[in-house]
Amino acid sequence: MSAGTVAAPGRVEQPTAPRRGPSLVGGRGGIWFVLPFMAVYAAFVLWPLLYGLGMSFFDTSLVRAESRFVGLDNYVRLFADAEVWRTLGITVLFTIGSTIPLVVIALVMALLVQTGVRGQWLWRFVYFAPFLLPVATVVLIWQWLFSGDYGLLNAALTGIGLPEVGWLTDPAVGLWSVVLLTVWWTIGFNFLLYLAALQAIPAQLYEAAEIDGAGGWRRLFGITLPLLNRTTGLVVVLQVLASLKLFDQAYILFRANGGPGGSATPILQYIYDTGFTDYRLGYASAISYVFFVLIILIALVQARLSRRSEA
Repeated sequence: MSAGTVAAPGRVEQPTAPRRGPSLVGGRGGIWFVLPFMAVYAAFVLWPLLYGLGMSFFDTSLVRAESRFVGLDNYVRLFADAEVWRTLGITVLFTIGSTIPLVVIALVMALLVQTGVRGQWLWRFVYFAPFLLPVATVVLIWQWLFSGDYGLLNAALTGIGLPEVGWLTDPAVGLWSVVLLTVWWTIGFNFLLYLAALQAIPAQLYEAAEIDGAGGWRRLFGITLPLLNRTTGLVVVLQVLASLKLFDQAYILFRANGGPGGSATPILQYIYDTGFTDYRLGYASAISYVFFVLIILIALVQARLSRRSEA
């Protein structure tokens, strides 16, 4: 009750809540924080996604102004296209060949650093530094290493009495050159994930196991690896999805020619060549959306297997 006012007999005044202005965090005010991001997301993600899906039902070409609706013809054609299956097989082979070492070697590197070796900061920097390099720089470094005339790798092989390898010229080796380059370039990220997970394991578990007489190998297989199951599942999922999107390093390394005999041509490069070299944008869009659905299915299967293993 404010000063200068008299309450009526038998009437109790209820305190009035102070008026508040419009909330900037919740309610109607929150939309203004989200709106700029949503506008950019819709303009550069949603609209191209929907536009490309619609394009896959037309015979759109960069050399013709008009396009004709063809329905599902592009999708029917791609399932009979031998080049689609060949490049998809190369992509799957690269995914398998790169994921295994990128998981196993990254785990070994993290275990070596976590054991308390001297100069940990140096090892962490050395392991992670290649991941910070742009892809063009990485490819330039490895082109010199792979060179048949003055490359360091062939010089090392001949120095120990082994024959030279056609890293960039042999169809049987071209794809594995991309695998080797990719492992060196991206393993630092997986290394950091494993190192963070190792540092989160309570030291009391190792102390109790050591008191019970468990040796180093027993602690590794009985404590460390089981507690890294979730991290390993995350690393595998991220690595598979990243490897399926192989394009940059293979395209630059072999100067857009797909490697010796086309042995290192991933499906994304075939999509690029179909759309921007052969000018068949509609057909390229159809291939890209089928590949997109395949990636989604693989991610769902991996997530389901991960939940089942945890259960």
